[in-house]
Amino acid sequence: MANLPSRIAVLFGGPSPEHDVSILTALQAVHALELSGRFSVVERIYWAKTGEFFRTPTAREAKDFAEGPPREAEPLSLLIGAEGGFVARRGRISTKFEALALEAIVICAHGGPGEDGSLQGALDLAGVAYTGPSVASASLGMDKFATGEVVRGVGIPTLSRHVLTGSLSEFEGDGPYIVKPRFGGSSIGIDVVADLATAKARLSTNVHLRRGAVIEPYRADLFDLQIGIMSYPELTLSAIERPIRSSRATEILDYRDKYVGGSGMDAAARELPAKIDAGLEERIREDARRAAIALGVRGVARIDFLSDGEYLVLNEINTIPGSLSRHLFVEPVIAFEEILLRLLREAVEFPAARYNAQGADGVLLRDAKSIAAKLG
Repeated sequence: MANLPSRIAVLFGGPSPEHDVSILTALQAVHALELSGRFSVVERIYWAKTGEFFRTPTAREAKDFAEGPPREAEPLSLLIGAEGGFVARRGRISTKFEALALEAIVICAHGGPGEDGSLQGALDLAGVAYTGPSVASASLGMDKFATGEVVRGVGIPTLSRHVLTGSLSEFEGDGPYIVKPRFGGSSIGIDVVADLATAKARLSTNVHLRRGAVIEPYRADLFDLQIGIMSYPELTLSAIERPIRSSRATEILDYRDKYVGGSGMDAAARELPAKIDAGLEERIREDARRAAIALGVRGVARIDFLSDGEYLVLNEINTIPGSLSRHLFVEPVIAFEEILLRLLREAVEFPAARYNAQGADGVLLRDAKSIAAKLG
């Protein structure tokens, strides 16, 4: 295995509906990393809902972020280029900056630009090593339609899923249907509707559908089954979990079921390991392995399936899952500290991107005729 970096940061928050739960995940990670005693520096980088970055050296509890950046937070800028990275202004009126000398960043930003490849692309351009999905795997995992098409292409069953537009004239069956944000995490913005007309009406009333929406059949007979995946040092699968939906009249496993309870996914009701048939378990594990390869899983991810105990379809992938799916790795037990250490070793040994300009040797430019002549 690669050597551990000694100066690291945990980055969390962001302009996302999952802003709050990412703070819970991050504080769990910070606590575990500091307790390990393996790092000389563990920085906290808070990404505000407004898009600014802050260094928060002493904030330790969720309530410290309830109103935004804590009082002692120090503004940061992210610079790209050969000398890129996070930098802090040396003084309030100074024009000079001091770089945070970081070797790797643990990304705990769920949803939005923290999980759709935007943050990953910026860190790649800045030359900063980070945990979790690459630009390609993050953007693919966030796109529910593309995810379904990719896994179906390698023979993994999914529900029929179409892009929902105002011009969609028909969809299979008579309803009900589920309408989901095409680009979104968790269960935020999902509606169960009676018919296609109602589904299309949601396009103008549901703010979470503005970037795009997908529609698929609603199957009340199917329940949720989830499995965690870790990519380093080898592909590792967790136990299979059956989340328990609340007693509230909900038609799906919703955001409150997953996160409301004070400590992220750790607080959610569940059956773990799930009490399912051995044959179904093996099919889930095989489909999860194939999906991980097809979707380019890096770091820790969670793949969600739907089943009635026999019928099985892959629903979606969460490329930066709540609490980094720490609770799922129980057979065998992998401690949260060990999960984080594996993520960091992968970040420095196998950076998500290594750009180079090999092949751009100037020959084409030297041989080119006058551009003005070409345009004349």
